[in-house]
Amino acid sequence: MSYPPPPGGWHDPSAAGPQSSPPADPYSPADPYAGMKSADPYAASGYPPGAYPQPGAYPPPAGYPGYGHPSGPKQNGLAIAAMVVSIVGALGLCGYGLGGYIGAVGAILGHVSRKQIRERGEGGEGFATAGIIVGWIATVLAVLATVAIVIFIVWATNQDSSSYDSTTY
Repeated sequence: MSYPPPPGGWHDPSAAGPQSSPPADPYSPADPYAGMKSADPYAASGYPPGAYPQPGAYPPPAGYPGYGHPSGPKQNGLAIAAMVVSIVGALGLCGYGLGGYIGAVGAILGHVSRKQIRERGEGGEGFATAGIIVGWIATVLAVLATVAIVIFIVWATNQDSSSYDSTTY
């Protein structure tokens, strides 16, 4: 039993013999370079409007830097060092509070780096400010801890040690 041919001029390939070329893709243009004559970057891909373009068919937007491209000014290394030294000084407060004196070094480094940042136009203003603030806080706490230790030692040495009664035995 055979079926009538569908409308649209389709024919059975086995009945007509071998074809010399494959059927044309309805989405590809007859001239493969026809799309490159247009100013539209998507027309160069050969796809119909709305389809995704091929990678590399058009340049990336101008506002985005490529990978590995530094974004912004160079960071001031002294500002980073100021912050690190100040944090180490703040952590040094755990050792009877005397390690906090290292925070003064971090605060001074922060002031110097802030001056360099203004002169050179570098980045790292936040690191420098953090180093200054944390450094001076650690130094003030170290001074308070030193005063408290000295007061405790003076108080302990002025205690009357004769209050212990050894005659009760």
